Amino acid sequence: MTRVLVLGANGKIARRATQIYLDSTNNSLRLYLRNPARLRDIDNRLVEIVGGDTTDEDTLVESMKDVDVVYANLAGSNIKEQAETIVEAMHATGLKRLIWISTLGIYDEVPGKFGEWNNKTLGSYITNYASAAKVIEDSDLEYTIIRPAWLTDKDEVDYETTQKGEAFKGTEVSRKSVAQLVVDITQAPDKFNRESIGVDKPGTDGDKPAWY
Repeated sequence: MTRVLVLGANGKIARRATQIYLDSTNNSLRLYLRNPARLRDIDNRLVEIVGGDTTDEDTLVESMKDVDVVYANLAGSNIKEQAETIVEAMHATGLKRLIWISTLGIYDEVPGKFGEWNNKTLGSYITNYASAAKVIEDSDLEYTIIRPAWLTDKDEVDYETTQKGEAFKGTEVSRKSVAQLVVDITQAPDKFNRESIGVDKPGTDGDKPAWY
C-alpha cells in the first residue's frame, strides 16, 4: 500500500485530491497542516492527520517516516524556504518522489496578451514560485512540478499538459483536474518524473480567464 504525505492538506486542490484518493485508490494518507482542526470532518481509517509547519524540518522528518510519495500543495511568500526545508527533510529520510504544485509563468512561458496580463496580475507571486521551483529542480529528487492555469471550481476533469520549454496553452483549468492528475501520478510514479508540466483545459485560450 502506497502512503502519501500531503503537505498543505487543507488547500482546495489538496482537499479534492484527498477525496479522490479515498474514493478510487487504496493509498493511505498522512495529511500535514498547521491547524489539524480544519480537517476534523475527515474520518477514515486510511487517514492520519499531523499538525506542523512546512519550515519545521524536525517535524517534517518525523512525518515522512514510512512514506512513499510527498505531495506538496503550499502557498506563502516564504515558499522558497518551504521548498528548501522539504528537500532537506526528504534527503534526511531518503525519500525521493515529490509532486510539487507551482504556478504558470515561472519560466516566462505564457505567450501573448495572456502572458502579459498574467505577469502583471501575479507579480512577485511568480518570482517567489520560480525560486522555489529552482530549489526543487536543482535537487536530486524524483520530482514532478505542476504549473496549473488559473483555477476554477468546475466539477470536471478535462486537461492537457505542456512541457518545460514549450509555450503554455489555455488560461484556466479546474482544481478537480489538477487533483486527479496528482492522484494519477501517485499511482504511476515514473510518470512525468523530473519534469515540469503546464496544465490547462483545452480550448480556453484567450487574453485572460473567461471567468475573471
